[in-house]
Amino acid sequence: MALVNLTTEAFDEFIAKHDMIIFDFWAEWCGPCKQFGPVFEAAAEKHPNIMFAKVNVEEQPDLANMFQVRSIPTIAFMREKVVVYANPGALPASNFEQGIQEMLGLDMAKVHADVAAMQQQQ
Repeated sequence: MALVNLTTEAFDEFIAKHDMIIFDFWAEWCGPCKQFGPVFEAAAEKHPNIMFAKVNVEEQPDLANMFQVRSIPTIAFMREKVVVYANPGALPASNFEQGIQEMLGLDMAKVHADVAAMQQQQ
């Protein structure tokens, strides 16, 4: 299973080593976070080619701020260092799996071109 508890200190090295990462921003006291936890863990077992990172927002507030987490749980998908999806709220297993499949099917050359074009406009 490719599941880690990610810290701010390990973040840069972690994203440098892994092309596909799914983040679960959570807190111990959060009911919906606890409900989503088993869905996240099951997906990590099903997809060993993707890294799954749990980020406790109370212990890692800098990471939560970096991803602009305003409510929890928040799920974020990163591929080739680009956040391709981020949304608050626990997802049902079927929707989470659909999101994983969509991330796997992305044309990353187009995504990188779109990001470059947006950066030029700014």
